[in-house]
Amino acid sequence: MKSEKHIKITGYSNLSWKDAIVKSIEEASKTLNHLTSITVLEQRANLQGGKISEYLVDLDIVFQVDNAPSLIPTNDEQDSL
Repeated sequence: MKSEKHIKITGYSNLSWKDAIVKSIEEASKTLNHLTSITVLEQRANLQGGKISEYLVDLDIVFQVDNAPSLIPTNDEQDSL
């Protein structure tokens, strides 16, 4: 059975929204396995002196839940101990 988890993250860049997206995916992939998709939820920017100083993106990142065996025993396993 396949299961997916969704998390929301905010990415930042001084260059562009695209750069914020790419950097966010790179960072998320360092700690999350099996990334499958993203949805850009919102784009916004911080201004300084009437110019964009920082690009921000809110992302919904989806990854597959790992089907590795759990290290925590189930109730049945605890009963047999």
